[in-house]
Amino acid sequence: MESRKLLARIFKRERRDVALVLSSGGARGLAHIGAIDSLLSNGFNITSVSGTSFGSIVAGMYAMGRLDDFKEWMAKIDKKAIRQYTDYSLSLSYFVKGERIIEELKKIAPDRNIEDLPIPFTCVATDWKTGKEMVFRKGSIWQAIRSSISVPGMFAPVEFDGHILIDGGITNPFPLDRVARSKTDLLVGVNVSGHDYGSIWERRHAAKARQIRSSKALQFLNRVMPGVVGFDLNYFTLLDQTMSISISQNARRAILLNKPDILVDIPMRRFGGGDYDKFSQIRRVGEQKTDKAIAAFLKK
Repeated sequence: MESRKLLARIFKRERRDVALVLSSGGARGLAHIGAIDSLLSNGFNITSVSGTSFGSIVAGMYAMGRLDDFKEWMAKIDKKAIRQYTDYSLSLSYFVKGERIIEELKKIAPDRNIEDLPIPFTCVATDWKTGKEMVFRKGSIWQAIRSSISVPGMFAPVEFDGHILIDGGITNPFPLDRVARSKTDLLVGVNVSGHDYGSIWERRHAAKARQIRSSKALQFLNRVMPGVVGFDLNYFTLLDQTMSISISQNARRAILLNKPDILVDIPMRRFGGGDYDKFSQIRRVGEQKTDKAIAAFLKK
């Protein structure tokens, strides 16, 4: 029995090829970069990648061999840069055109066809007309990524080949079943879309109460117009959390249906979906969590 366990451990250490899947999650997806850093530093070889929404950006940068350049660019992002790359729209159906940020990312990694990449890449969008997921395995990688990140109400949807495409997180936020994978590849998934909504709600309301107590003007405003100050139910918070809950639950189902050999589950309680200016902190969380997940895998 002991010799069998020893052989199993040796086999695990030799199985270093990885099919990597990165979930949706907005800025929390910066943890995916730390996860990749951890996998590579621990001697794993990433043979294919798949992602949804922000996960598709990180997966695409890796597949194009431009992840290091992307890291350098993200390290310089601050709130001013975020505003600079946001092309607001007067449309009644979305707030941001989404063209300016894609053009900026193309400066880091020029557009290529997915089928010509050195590493197999897939990403997922959602067909708004049919409600079905659309998996990109060929064609322009930036068109695929732009489709995958089209958060409804936030970014303009993408019209492509008769389809109207929105964020892939709606149908498949954690595409464990869409990554190209050989029989010998370990399936590794990094999920940043799961949250402890109860504790987040309590923390935000506690912060709101402190804010109101600190100002008589806010106390008056809160009596006259309840919900204006701090976090409360309004159009934006209701839509945002409703989508987040749906995506989180779908990601959980994906894990049950396609259990990864190594699952890196990162709740990300401290960071929001728009915290793109906190690259270093979020990347470090991803690296630390992946180090722990790898250590636990090797001990089995």
